[in-house]
Amino acid sequence: MNHIKRTAAALCALSVCTALTACGGSSSDSAAETGATTVSETTAVTVELNTATVAEEDQETLDEVADRMLRDVELENKEVKWLAHYDINPNTASGTSESINLNLFRTKYGGSVKYYATTWNGRYSDLSTYVLGGEGIDFFPCDTAALPKGIVSGMFQPVDEYIDIDSELWKDVKPAMEIYNFNGKHYELVNSVSAEQVVLYNKQTIEEHGFDDPWELYEEGNWNWDTFTQMLEDFVDEDNEYYGLDGWYNEKALLLSAGVPSVTSENGRLKVNLNDPTIEKAMNWQYELNQKGLVLDLAKFDWSVNPQFMGEGKELFYLIGIWGVTGAPEVWESQIPPEQLGIAPVPSPKGSDPYQSATLDGWVICKGAANPEGVAILAECTRLANTNDEAVAIGDKKLMEDAGWSEELLAHNKEINELAAKYPVVDLATGVSTDVASLTTDGGAEIGLRAAFHGIDWATTRDTISDVVVMLVDEVDQQLESMS
Repeated sequence: MNHIKRTAAALCALSVCTALTACGGSSSDSAAETGATTVSETTAVTVELNTATVAEEDQETLDEVADRMLRDVELENKEVKWLAHYDINPNTASGTSESINLNLFRTKYGGSVKYYATTWNGRYSDLSTYVLGGEGIDFFPCDTAALPKGIVSGMFQPVDEYIDIDSELWKDVKPAMEIYNFNGKHYELVNSVSAEQVVLYNKQTIEEHGFDDPWELYEEGNWNWDTFTQMLEDFVDEDNEYYGLDGWYNEKALLLSAGVPSVTSENGRLKVNLNDPTIEKAMNWQYELNQKGLVLDLAKFDWSVNPQFMGEGKELFYLIGIWGVTGAPEVWESQIPPEQLGIAPVPSPKGSDPYQSATLDGWVICKGAANPEGVAILAECTRLANTNDEAVAIGDKKLMEDAGWSEELLAHNKEINELAAKYPVVDLATGVSTDVASLTTDGGAEIGLRAAFHGIDWATTRDTISDVVVMLVDEVDQQLESMS
């Protein structure tokens, strides 16, 4: 449960792209495995921040930037209603302060966000209840389960009416918004593109075992599946409590590092790629990791991840979203001291482009929203916070102060996110339908795209699910086409 609490913390913390304003990757974390808690149950740790608000001189800069870059309108309704399993408002208890986008929304427009708490497992059920009941929920995180099924079920509306997608504010994310373009309409307000997961490691552990630093290997062009696997083989010794690869839903990041997702949208039509040889290569590699004992056996630890092993020097790699280390260091589950924290991109096959499982951090506007214009304004504040050099610099400074990050760590994370923006891979399988998700991404550790990582050969899995997945995806594709 603790990492769900971290999600609430980190998604309103300031990352390199200011606020990690969506939960695009959260379905890849243990929320999907264990269920979620309400945000009011954050953490027993109380963290006193030095940067609850921005410094006076920084506020003056933000005010000037907002006046220069944001449209000058008066919001009739200054409140937007946010339904999610995490709050984007600041939460001192979990070590987060006001993000730059919320600061701009508040100071420029007098805006505020009203939070409606839900749980990970209950979020879509609660959304349906609110939408059908006319509550006027305005926006919802565009996680990987949102689209396109939320269109077919009548939960979300296009965003094109409320923003100018061709404006400078949206220029760098416009290609990403095309991923969720159905029938010529865009359905996600993409705040930023980032790596869904990174490889965490303890620099002290790397040094003590005489390994090459993963970031240095990356810079040399030698960070790939082969070097990743070799380091795990050299490290793992369970008899002496040295464990290899840990984390929830590593399977997705490792699969997409090869560059081909199981379901894509091409020319507005859905396509299934389960028989693609690149997917077979990725699955066979994951099966190999399992068979060599390089993956932490969760069954030995009451089916729990053990990120604290990182701080103890007993675990080599942990895959997680960068949100896991953007709150206050006191609440990092890895327990790696900030000065020893290392991050690297998820490695790709040798000789391949460095594909990354990409999170399209963003929001969808709900059907029947009471204040869609307010959501669009908040989205524009977020885009400004993520792209304006002055605003980004203030966000970077706050992140370094709040989380104890070094300039080097900040630069590394920016470069990883740049990889994700340049080589993004997004799998639509989870969002096509619940049935498709249950056969591919969400059916359990030994089903679909997760099975190879847990010791089941890919050929068996593929032959079991391929024809059914093709049929189900075709059905949704036809429904989308009929809505044009």
